[in-house]
Amino acid sequence: MDSGLTSKGKASLPECALCGRVIPPDVAQSQHHLVPKLKGGKGGETVLLHQICHNQIHLELSEAELARSYHTPEALRAHPGLAKFIRWVAKRPPDFYAVTKGARRRKGRG
Repeated sequence: MDSGLTSKGKASLPECALCGRVIPPDVAQSQHHLVPKLKGGKGGETVLLHQICHNQIHLELSEAELARSYHTPEALRAHPGLAKFIRWVAKRPPDFYAVTKGARRRKGRG
């Protein structure tokens, strides 16, 4: 029989705006400016993300791309590279963290 403690505890934890997994208080996390500060988003809306999810956003997209086309959580989740990452990270526990591999903004992507 479930005491409800687990579901109650999870319900009170914030969810990552990218992957939708809960963010435990002891897990690396950060606020993501939906419009980058350098592109006019200073003081603008932010969303809470796992640090690994935040790193992946900046690996996949340039600041210009974020400001122009990917300035909502829905748009970020629809990006093909991020959608693939979300499918992958969804299979990991909420406290999973790994160093993000690759060049920050890959050149020559189509």
